[in-house]
Amino acid sequence: MINLQSVYILAGLMFCAYAFFNLRDKSNSRRYVNALFWGVYGVTFLFGGELPHFVTGCLAILLAVIAGTGKLGKGKTDSEQPEMIEKREAGARRFRNKLFIPALLIPVVTLIGTLTLKYTPFVEAKNVTLISLVIGTLVAFFAALIMLRDSPVKAIKAGGQTMDTVGWAAILPQMLAALGALFAMAGVGGVVADLVKNIIPLGSPLAIVVAYTFGMALFTMIMGNGFAAFPVMTAGIGLPLIVNQLGGNPAIMGAIGMLCGFCGTLMTPMAANFNIVPAALLELQDKNGVIKAQWKTGVLLLLVNTAFMYFFVFRF
Repeated sequence: MINLQSVYILAGLMFCAYAFFNLRDKSNSRRYVNALFWGVYGVTFLFGGELPHFVTGCLAILLAVIAGTGKLGKGKTDSEQPEMIEKREAGARRFRNKLFIPALLIPVVTLIGTLTLKYTPFVEAKNVTLISLVIGTLVAFFAALIMLRDSPVKAIKAGGQTMDTVGWAAILPQMLAALGALFAMAGVGGVVADLVKNIIPLGSPLAIVVAYTFGMALFTMIMGNGFAAFPVMTAGIGLPLIVNQLGGNPAIMGAIGMLCGFCGTLMTPMAANFNIVPAALLELQDKNGVIKAQWKTGVLLLLVNTAFMYFFVFRF
């Protein structure tokens, strides 16, 4: 059966491959630090289910220590070579918009898999969406290889070079999501609930909805990740007030609540992999240029999501 552990093993092998290619990259003076970072990260995926929790926690701390040293860096990528630049530009002129086909295959295959694979005996039903996402990524990967007639080894090596460019920010969402779970277990949601009860009128559905949606966006801006904000805000406001007290639909609350968190993602430098890393990859002079370009969209979407939450969560 294809289960969550299968996904973790595949991810672990990928990160270990990144570590291997770093070791062989003599153009990078920091290749040993990079190899250690991605190798340790790969081990947590490969053996996280078998290792004692204490050991896994130590590995997570080691990742933070390595990232904190500031010694991660990238070498000369193949794409920087003049002949590769010329080849890439020629390929862009040849394929034009067809280059988007592999990227679009990912959501299409994920959607199809989510709707169909749960009825098959060889896929773990409770994790069918994540498994479908991985299958969609693999389909897109092989479709790109066939279309571009390139080597899978070369593609994985290029992926590793991209990860070296992104650096520690690539694993930030996972770390922040884990932090959100820890906050929820520590009772932060209860503290939030007490604060809300003392500030807003509990008899006003609109006030409670606004507190939840804007709280999701604000807490996401602080934490840098909607998945970190969700367990805290949902435990503090969503479940006790919107669902239990006012009888709101939990599915609608959860879906729109996450969208409100994503609005916060558009407006914070804490979401480094979304806002700071693209600015670095695009070599923008203003490191906050991405945020400045999209914060108005984030505010508008937050208002729209708040309206959707208020009009739909209590009616369905």
